[in-house]
Amino acid sequence: MSELMQFLFSGVTVGAVYALVALGFTIIYNASDVVNFAQGEFVMLGGMITVFAHAAGLPLPLAAVLAIVVTGAIGVALNKLAIEPARGAPVVSLIIITIGAAIFIKGVTKLVFDKQLHRFPAFSGDTPIQIMGATILPQSLWVIAGAVAVFIGLWLFFTRTLTGRAVLATSNNRLAAQLVGINTKWVMTLAFSLSAAIGALAGVLVTPITLTSYDVGIALALKGFAAAMLGGMGNPKGALVGGILLGLLEALTAGYISSQYKDAAAFIVILAVLFVMPQGLFGSKSMDRV
Repeated sequence: MSELMQFLFSGVTVGAVYALVALGFTIIYNASDVVNFAQGEFVMLGGMITVFAHAAGLPLPLAAVLAIVVTGAIGVALNKLAIEPARGAPVVSLIIITIGAAIFIKGVTKLVFDKQLHRFPAFSGDTPIQIMGATILPQSLWVIAGAVAVFIGLWLFFTRTLTGRAVLATSNNRLAAQLVGINTKWVMTLAFSLSAAIGALAGVLVTPITLTSYDVGIALALKGFAAAMLGGMGNPKGALVGGILLGLLEALTAGYISSQYKDAAAFIVILAVLFVMPQGLFGSKSMDRV
């Protein structure tokens, strides 16, 4: 029983990170129908900037805030310099642009910082908490709480605010949104900045546990995408549930089969969802927006 609980704790912690990445995918998808594969690089930037800002002498909370703000600004730059100029291009072309942006961010990060693994101190220390014979790190609770808080915030944003509804309206019909007075360019800028900031938050929360490096973004982007697909692309609830389920699947695969196969779980999920239920667990039955 204690072994199972340990796997569950590990799975929920990793799944919460995937959920945060998937929530970032959700914001941009809801604003533009674009899948932003640079989302994993935002997570990496959040961790790396915090590490080096803290090493330069900034208090850890201030370094974390700086990382989130800077990464949010990078998200805005990505939209303004790469996505917005190609607005009339097919969606596939925009997705390829985000892949190129991810490669560019990764390369610049390697040049500006370094190629080593890094971490910074955990927010509440490293003393494990004992629960039912298993242990969980205090930092894991921060990760889980962060994912839940972001999910609640996004759910309220999309359902209870005019700005959130403007984001959905822009995605549903960009021209109609413009005709009723919605500034669609501003909506896109907001979506990219929020998405990047959420990714950076994920990086800040998870770095004390998993470490960070310039090249961690690719795997996180793929697994966050798998989580978003599993839950239903564009659905915040689906992103949260999909991320947790994917994390549990990885942890149980590593624990009961082999750690060599845990990374394959994400790709199996993508294939299964695409072939069996393309709409995901909470997605609409039709992928066409009306």
